[in-house]
Amino acid sequence: MTTLAYRKTQAAARRAALPLASGLAAALLATGCGTAGSPSGSAGQGSQSPAAAGAAQTQGQAATSPAGSTSPASQPAAATPSACAASDLKVTVGHGNAAAGSIYYPLDFTNTSGATCTMYGYPGVAFVTKAGGTAAGGSILGAPAVRNPALAAELVTLAAGATAHASLQVQVAQSYPVATCKPVTGHWLQVYPPGSYAALYLRFTAVTCAGKIPSGSTLGIYVVRSGATGP
Repeated sequence: MTTLAYRKTQAAARRAALPLASGLAAALLATGCGTAGSPSGSAGQGSQSPAAAGAAQTQGQAATSPAGSTSPASQPAAATPSACAASDLKVTVGHGNAAAGSIYYPLDFTNTSGATCTMYGYPGVAFVTKAGGTAAGGSILGAPAVRNPALAAELVTLAAGATAHASLQVQVAQSYPVATCKPVTGHWLQVYPPGSYAALYLRFTAVTCAGKIPSGSTLGIYVVRSGATGP
């Protein structure tokens, strides 16, 4: 091959290789731009933005937290003790204190049941001719005790074995004229605990008035209070 022919062959080869090299360079350039790590390219691979990742973490924590951990469980309401029935109580009379024409006695109520109960308000008290009152053939002597409003009523919670009291005022019947008082001696007290339709009875001797007197009755009664003694 002559020198001139050889040069023509080399020139033709270079011209044929030039388009291939240009295409390869363009392909490499495009590949390099696509692998630079842009946010849009990363999201296309399923990764999350910081805000999305934080939301997913919060949801995961809420899903795995123990049930009821966000608010305390509601507590069952405590049962309220029921009112003391006559069958729950024993009634006695404490030591009396004299004052201005009357004697004041603590009328004591002891809870003999095995459960706590409550008392509120005034007992009903009257002299009767015999234990059992009218149901057993006896009768009321004079008028029932008059309620004294000097003290406000309050709920008294009486535990098993505990005692509450209501002050009982017994006026001296001899302070009234005989014709007005019409005195008679009573030996039994009939006592209805507050709110009860069943009565208790105890021996208690005193003179009362069978006639009408200005105070209405020789007996006065206060509301039930805590303890065995007091106003």
